[in-house]
Amino acid sequence: MSIHDRAAIGALLTALALVAFRGASAQTPAPVASAPTIGGAPLVADSAIPITLDEAVRRAQSNAPASIQARGNERSNRAAVRSAYGALLPDVSVNLGGSRQFTDPNSRVRINNGVTEQLAAPRWNYSNGLSLNMTLFNGGQSLYDIQIAKAQVAASTASGVAQDFQVALDVSQQFYNALAARESEDAARTQLTLAQQQMRFSSARVRSGVATKSDSLRSLIQVGNAQLALLTAQTNLRAADAALTRIIGSEVTVTAAPADTVLPALDSIALDTASLARLAENGPAVRQAHSALDAARAARRASQAPYLPTITAGYSRGGSGFGRFGLGTDPYSYSGQVRLGLSYPLFNGFSREERVVNADVAEDNAAASLRDARLAARQLLVQNVDLLRTAQQRLSVQAISVVAAQEDLRVQQLRYNAGASTLLDVLTSQNQLSQAETALIQARFDARVARARLEALIGQRLSPVAP
Repeated sequence: MSIHDRAAIGALLTALALVAFRGASAQTPAPVASAPTIGGAPLVADSAIPITLDEAVRRAQSNAPASIQARGNERSNRAAVRSAYGALLPDVSVNLGGSRQFTDPNSRVRINNGVTEQLAAPRWNYSNGLSLNMTLFNGGQSLYDIQIAKAQVAASTASGVAQDFQVALDVSQQFYNALAARESEDAARTQLTLAQQQMRFSSARVRSGVATKSDSLRSLIQVGNAQLALLTAQTNLRAADAALTRIIGSEVTVTAAPADTVLPALDSIALDTASLARLAENGPAVRQAHSALDAARAARRASQAPYLPTITAGYSRGGSGFGRFGLGTDPYSYSGQVRLGLSYPLFNGFSREERVVNADVAEDNAAASLRDARLAARQLLVQNVDLLRTAQQRLSVQAISVVAAQEDLRVQQLRYNAGASTLLDVLTSQNQLSQAETALIQARFDARVARARLEALIGQRLSPVAP
């Protein structure tokens, strides 16, 4: 292909692009595609219900399977405490019964001295009884069982608190994802508005002959990129809303409330490292590990109970006869029994020794887990405090960067309209503004997540600095 042919093709493409640009500038810019649909129904409802972070956390802690399971474990352990106390009381049982034997009528005929006699038909035979059994001594096993059950209740309670804060962290991250997606959508709309405005300026300059055709092409590309950015932001927002809806267990689509976009002020969070360290040392994860160690210690003491004898006692009384459970005038005989027993296994195949070893191992593991939980709390405290401080500083820097990029774009647009700069300078400023806004959104998201992680670590919300 010759140089002249290439030049002709290039001129033709430029002319076609210019025609398309003028047609687009004469009309309203093409709208951004609507939400995707399936069978005519929207894939995600556009009218999502706004919800605050506190409400989202509350609903998630009520509906999350992990939270429900944690509450169920606590209820089961509380029932185990009642059962352990009940083991100190005697077992009581009563029984009532009645029986009648059916026989052939011919078998009830008896011949006595040549005289045939008819025997009476069988009657009902009744019985009743009362039985009491109690363990008087079992090496303290019953008392240890109560201690273990109480420790397990404390552990399950701490586990529930830790799970609630983990759910709160997960919800907060997803909530902040939705906020970041909305902020990205707002930034993309601003980017599209600027690109459309610049396209009108470029169109006017091209028609007046003071701008080149490349300006029109670049303006078209900038509008297309802005529309694509808006579509991407809307897709991310719908996905974030769907994830937030699932995590809180809502039947209708919800979205992050716009009021939470700026509240609370992240740069006003109090970060007293000494106070946070004390809170982290008693955070949900540490309390859970400490309760698990208490339960392991009680189980270790209980493992030595089989080395002592077991003493049991029992009493039973019952009667039987033809009277209806002894209430009639027919004869009814009663008998009673008192039982005392002592048992001691001299050798049971080293089962007691195995139980002691397993209890010792479980206690060592629980102690190691507690030590690691405390060290992990210190590590995460240092990391999250530094991340939050860094994110707060980035917020300040990026906010200034956005203001500077906006001012630079304003100056470049004025210079371009006056013919003192090129469209490329304007587009470069627009891209810098878009990057600054994206960096600001990311810094705000990182600060929010760092704060949520710190709150989950210490087990309470961070308070703003007092004015």
